[in-house]
Amino acid sequence: MACADGGPAITVEVVYCPRPGAVDRVALQLAAGTTVADALRLSGMLERHGLAPAGLRLGVWGRLCEPGSALRDHDRVELYRPLSLDPKEARRLRHQRQRDNRANRDKKPAKVGRRA
Repeated sequence: MACADGGPAITVEVVYCPRPGAVDRVALQLAAGTTVADALRLSGMLERHGLAPAGLRLGVWGRLCEPGSALRDHDRVELYRPLSLDPKEARRLRHQRQRDNRANRDKKPAKVGRRA
């Protein structure tokens, strides 16, 4: 397959998950040598989701990359959302919840009434 300029074309996919369970993907036919930044600009993801390019974390197939990285045929460009909670804090809260549940489960119910 060839691009409009006559050079070889590559197929890439740009993917963003704006929230858990929702995926926005755009498949693009681009010229060989296209960068991650070019694919991101041509996909329209930044405008569609109101994202600022500064400080945006990008990856190709789950590996972080720079915006100037060249793409290859069948690459998947991924835009990463910031974490909603620090992993260490999430682990601490989960452990506290498990400890509280265990303590409540181990308590014996109070006896009501009297025995004859």
